[in-house]
Amino acid sequence: MAGQADNRAPYAKIAAHYAEQISSGQLQPGTLLPSIKNLAEEWKVSTATAEKALRKLRNEGLVRGIHGIGTEVLDQPAPMSSGAQRQDRGRRTGSSWGTGERSDSHQAAVVPAPADVAHALDIELGSDVVRRSRVYRDRHGIVAHSTSWIPARYGRLIPQLAVSERLTGGTSLQLIAQTTGHPISHRIDTASARLLTQEDAQLLELDPSNPPTEPVVVMTARFVDSEGSTVEYGVDLGSPGRAWRTESEVTP
Repeated sequence: MAGQADNRAPYAKIAAHYAEQISSGQLQPGTLLPSIKNLAEEWKVSTATAEKALRKLRNEGLVRGIHGIGTEVLDQPAPMSSGAQRQDRGRRTGSSWGTGERSDSHQAAVVPAPADVAHALDIELGSDVVRRSRVYRDRHGIVAHSTSWIPARYGRLIPQLAVSERLTGGTSLQLIAQTTGHPISHRIDTASARLLTQEDAQLLELDPSNPPTEPVVVMTARFVDSEGSTVEYGVDLGSPGRAWRTESEVTP
């Protein structure tokens, strides 16, 4: 959240700074980043740290090194995020947006739970649930259509969950934890691929009569609180051409 200390390593801070500028369009494809020496001087770090920051950007597919010239910005759509990644981002920054992303088309309603949702939330088929949806976009277009399914009892505790507007004061998971006093203790994630249905195509603002034939990524996340209650089930439908990517530190 705002004001929270940034405990990332210096190389990660430098890489994040340029990743944001690249994804937001401030640095256009073909632009050359500062040299390792200039980066080290500007950020007051060692050349090894500056080199590690550029290597991280290369590994993320945002830039490429050109021998004898420098490090060039590439034009590549950002990958989609899983529900778990969005939860981590929301806890860290107060927003589920990825670098260069924005969200719109926020919709909310109380509806009967479909079979898959009822199973995920461990409630009776047809029970009332809050359905919240939004579209994540970057400068290349739609990244993913995201739907959050929340048991109706939380909607009664937090009325804004059922209002068709972007939430204020935190993410849905943060608001639920703050209201109930029960933090999220664990989550269960899945990733799969499927062909688009006509309904999927409409959600992604594509022609439903002629949807793309390549599979798209579908991510689900089930969030469980410290009392063992499932408080939210999220489904992220990736746009065609979007991949899911994750990165972890590997220690010897």
